Amino acid sequence: MDTLNNFFLIALPYIALALFLVGSIFRYTRKGFQVSSLSSQFLEGRRLFYGSVPFHWGVFFLFFGHLTAFLFPKGVLAWNSQPVRLMILEITAFIFGISMLIGLVNLMVRRYTTPRLKPVTNKMDLIIYLLLIAQTFFGLWIAYNFRWGSSWFSTLLAPYLYSIFKFQPDTTAVSLLPWAVKIHIIGAFLIIALVPFSRLIHFLVYPLNYLWRPYQQVRWNWGRRRIRAPRTPWSVQRPKNN
Repeated sequence: MDTLNNFFLIALPYIALALFLVGSIFRYTRKGFQVSSLSSQFLEGRRLFYGSVPFHWGVFFLFFGHLTAFLFPKGVLAWNSQPVRLMILEITAFIFGISMLIGLVNLMVRRYTTPRLKPVTNKMDLIIYLLLIAQTFFGLWIAYNFRWGSSWFSTLLAPYLYSIFKFQPDTTAVSLLPWAVKIHIIGAFLIIALVPFSRLIHFLVYPLNYLWRPYQQVRWNWGRRRIRAPRTPWSVQRPKNN
């Protein structure tokens, strides 16, 4: 048991962080034009909305929620000192977790049931989808069965993560947690390790300049609905104008 804890809770985090750092720098410097999500919106856009929007809202809230508990654990505990505020935080996080799970399932179904998306889909996409879905499911399961996660995250996991970044790993408290929580931690580090090798790397180059960039005007000179229909086959010839 100690060997497994040492590998998954000490060795794996450093392996994942090293792969993330070195791999991201290499991909950005050597393959800069591939540092994107390789958007498939032009191939199919209707079902993309019902997957992308709930997924991104869910992952946005949960990511910064975990980050806040890691950076400001005392502040989170002070917020949770009032039962009503604790309930609001826990219920809100659970709702966004469900939103993320629904979005992921929709995105996965869309990608593997739309013929036009198959040529731009690779094996890493499937690995990432399955890993994210499992990670979200375990997060929801933990939140339901081990209540008040924001509090015990701040008191148990935050010190553990600090010890990792200070190169003084301390797994005394974390090693006593249920395996469901440990699997959730392992899944998080696996996702971090795979970022440089997947579409997830696009979050490192988030287009903040879009906030102040003028709107881009797109004019369609042919049947937009027919061209963008998921089952419309590719044509070598340019579509005829209306």
